[in-house]
Amino acid sequence: MAKSRRIAKLSAYLRPHWREASLGILALLSVNALGVYIPWLIRAGVDKLSTTFSWNQILHYVVVIVLLSSAMWLMRMASRIWLFGVGRQVEFDLKQRIFEHLLKLEPGYFASNTAGDLISRATSDVDNIKRLLGFAVLSLANTMFAYALTLPVMLAISVDLTLAALAVYPFMLLLVSLFSDRLRKQQAAVQEQLSDISELIQEDISGIALIKIYAQEANERRAFAKKNQQLLTANLELAKIRNTLFPLIGGLANISSLVIIWLGAARMSAGTLQVGDFLALLIYVERLVFPTALLGFTITAYQRGEVSIDRLEAILSVTPKIKDEADAIHLPVAELKGELTAKNLTYNYP
Repeated sequence: MAKSRRIAKLSAYLRPHWREASLGILALLSVNALGVYIPWLIRAGVDKLSTTFSWNQILHYVVVIVLLSSAMWLMRMASRIWLFGVGRQVEFDLKQRIFEHLLKLEPGYFASNTAGDLISRATSDVDNIKRLLGFAVLSLANTMFAYALTLPVMLAISVDLTLAALAVYPFMLLLVSLFSDRLRKQQAAVQEQLSDISELIQEDISGIALIKIYAQEANERRAFAKKNQQLLTANLELAKIRNTLFPLIGGLANISSLVIIWLGAARMSAGTLQVGDFLALLIYVERLVFPTALLGFTITAYQRGEVSIDRLEAILSVTPKIKDEADAIHLPVAELKGELTAKNLTYNYP
């Protein structure tokens, strides 16, 4: 499925819950606005106290900062409740749609699509989409707001220090682009292996009587061990890719803090940078580290979601071969009388 179609599908999943999603995003906007204002307040307080020190002024700034931080914490909690709630609602909707759609499909569909695979798609793949539309949307919106609100303030304080601190960030985007395709392919492999093992478990539980009658426990044990090992190998390979990408992103993000400390200390020694400006820049750079590092998790959730969208739409896009005509007349059951007779009936398996 093309990327544009996947995005259209995600939009369709979200559309019934746009109010909650909008409230969550607005709450995130207020969180980031407060996150920019608080360091600016600290900057103003440090510069003012460096000239006219007063305990009353310190108490004033402490009380204001505590109140703003508390409001920021409450809004952040509200944003998580709303956005994670949207993910749960989409999970409920998708499971309901899949179940109702499966009831409409003809028996022949279930002959070529195993129950284990269908169960895996209705559980594991739906769970991936829930994460994508909860955690990933929250992380992406938070990252966008953090950059959009923080960068102008940093540039207003010092253009060259800001550019020097953010010089490593393009390398993060390069890393993301290099790893994204590998993440998506490996996530697809994990989902396929999970479907295979779910299918085997379902078949063995359904046929447990025959397995015991014909003493096939050893054969099934070996078959399960093989599938389980394949799933483990796929998961370990995915973990290897993720555990290579995320530390690299986090390490590059932390380099920007070191750049601010190194260059800012030199500027303060030369008297060209105020202590308040230095502290504000350091706090702002630290604020950008977490959203940037979180990009790795967001990308992983998106890659999982892409694979899962394709797997779910492969079910939902199937048109039932047995369906009533548009002008069909439904006969009330209470009016049924007599008997059914089949004449000249023939059938052959596909």
